[in-house]
Amino acid sequence: MGKVSSVSPFSPTSLAKLPPIDGVTFATAEAGIRYKKRTDLLLAVLAEGTTVAGVLTQSKTASAPVLLCRKHLRKGFARALVVNSGNANAFTGKKGREAVDLTVEHAAEAVGCKPYEVFVASTGVIGEPLDAGKFAHLLAGLAERAEPDAFEKAARAIMTTDTYPKLATRKAIIGETEVTINGFCKGAGMIAPDMATMLSFIFTDAALPADVLQDLVSEHVQTTFNCMTVDGDTSTSDTCLLFATGAAAARGQKAITKVGSKKLRDFSNALHDLMRDLAIQVAKDGEGLSKFVTFNVEGAKTWHAARKIALSCANSPILKTAIAGEDPNWGRVVMAVGKSGEAADRDKLTIWFGPYCVARNGERADDYDEKTVAAYMKNREIEIRIAVGVGKESATVWTCDLTHAYVSINADYRS
Repeated sequence: MGKVSSVSPFSPTSLAKLPPIDGVTFATAEAGIRYKKRTDLLLAVLAEGTTVAGVLTQSKTASAPVLLCRKHLRKGFARALVVNSGNANAFTGKKGREAVDLTVEHAAEAVGCKPYEVFVASTGVIGEPLDAGKFAHLLAGLAERAEPDAFEKAARAIMTTDTYPKLATRKAIIGETEVTINGFCKGAGMIAPDMATMLSFIFTDAALPADVLQDLVSEHVQTTFNCMTVDGDTSTSDTCLLFATGAAAARGQKAITKVGSKKLRDFSNALHDLMRDLAIQVAKDGEGLSKFVTFNVEGAKTWHAARKIALSCANSPILKTAIAGEDPNWGRVVMAVGKSGEAADRDKLTIWFGPYCVARNGERADDYDEKTVAAYMKNREIEIRIAVGVGKESATVWTCDLTHAYVSINADYRS
């Protein structure tokens, strides 16, 4: 097995430097919610008129903050975002709702906005009541000292078992006006997004209405965050929010009212690229991982079928542990394809590990060489390509291997 470290082997030597965005400021604090001597509370203050869109977990046991965001998204405007780490405020009943209400009340007063302009997210242990009284009173002070050049501080404040903060930035042109898109997210375990990813927050100075933002984030989440998994477990707290301050209008950006506008194409592509970047960063920080794995499925009847087959492979414990053990056991790929429930022609099934064809047309490839493929499995990054032989559609899913360290991290999570 490859060496497993307490820090992801893919931890970057340097983090992306995110430039300030007009109309966005941050402040963080050590509220002592669960972790000692680390920031665990974030307040983002947004300019008046900021529009917002988002996608939220489809879990039937969604957290109290998710339900609040679902309600407030209907209005389409945002002035504040409050995030805490260490406690998910999920499965907490009436106490959970009261904690959210108290947070919203204090944040609205601190920023000077309507309650529906406040968004809340929480991440951490499920089932433990969150005492918002421990931190709600801090929000006024955070609002006063919020600063624009603090994206890294914000990203660190929302981490749980992450070994590094995930940050990304892109530039785009709308019409003739340059705009900036910045994003950060957290996640390392309980990762199988069913809408977005754990917690992900994206900010832009573009001037875009909420309905256009919603169309964009809903479309791009499908081929980014929803194509990434660590362990097959969908969180109760998955939240992805996209905020647009509109500051670019003062620099000449013309109004955009339709997502299909040609003037929006570059922005849409940049947003997709940023979301894809963040999704891959999460997979590269999967709890206890030693390898980053890409599954490419082709020849499926539909994109959704290709994605489902790829996820069947990416979420298979028996396949992921084989990859951790550097065992080129392609029979486990055959198993995962078959159990997906999607159409696949057994007698046309062809599988590659990296550049090496291990199975062709329903049986072991004639030129398959165990030693050669085993040597390939020692790489930190593994690609497995699967042709299922029933159509023309393809999909890509990103994941990581499953090691002893994953078991240790989650066995000790509440200890």
